[in-house]
Amino acid sequence: MRYKIILSYDGSDFCGWQTQNGVRTIQECLQDALSTLLRERITVTGVGRTDSKVNAISYAAHFEASVPDLDTRAFGYKINAILPHGIVVHSILPASPDFHARFDARMREYKYFIHRKKDPFMGDYSCLYTFPLDVEKMNRAAALLLGKHDFSCFEKVGSDNKTSICTVSLATWSTYVPDHVRMMGYPAEEGDYLVFTIRADRFLRNMVRAVVGSLLEIGRGRREEDWMATLVEGGSRSDAGESVPGHALFLTKVEY
Repeated sequence: MRYKIILSYDGSDFCGWQTQNGVRTIQECLQDALSTLLRERITVTGVGRTDSKVNAISYAAHFEASVPDLDTRAFGYKINAILPHGIVVHSILPASPDFHARFDARMREYKYFIHRKKDPFMGDYSCLYTFPLDVEKMNRAAALLLGKHDFSCFEKVGSDNKTSICTVSLATWSTYVPDHVRMMGYPAEEGDYLVFTIRADRFLRNMVRAVVGSLLEIGRGRREEDWMATLVEGGSRSDAGESVPGHALFLTKVEY
């Protein structure tokens, strides 16, 4: 029987989604918990890899189990009781035999958070970036990412995917107001908090972090906005900007 599982996780204490020898990962913890409760070895397939420290909201995965009539509601309580505090399962539901969490996904969305001034309440899930930024210029550059392109210039070297072509449907920067500012009166100014949102049919390893790093280079005036088009048209990974830290990145939406 195939089951679809929806979970969220704080990536702070994990070396990404995918199981790796000698390190703690989301996939390994989830598989171990499922295997313990179901008393059989369970392999979980996720919607995609997330890098070390990266977070996820409503991440989708699937697994096979010999139990045909699993009480999924009760099982949800049990698995959350044994999973690490950084992982929570929202639902486990029966899925069609041909459902595939990775290959059936039509759209994935990521968000990257930046704060412009030191803030003691933002460091765990947002990246401090104090250089002056031209957000309008970054948005014009981000618009050059839209459409179907070869994004190998933003891909981690040594990746084993069959193609580097992705179709980006949204790439934009916007300001936002965090809860501690909005609800508790923390002193802040307009533009102190930025979020980059990007949607695509698929993403390459390290792609979002490299895109953000490149856009920040443009925003602080070290590169012109048409540099983004040059990268997409034929740049290599060494031509693009440095990857930003993973802790401020969230996988926020998956559509099937």
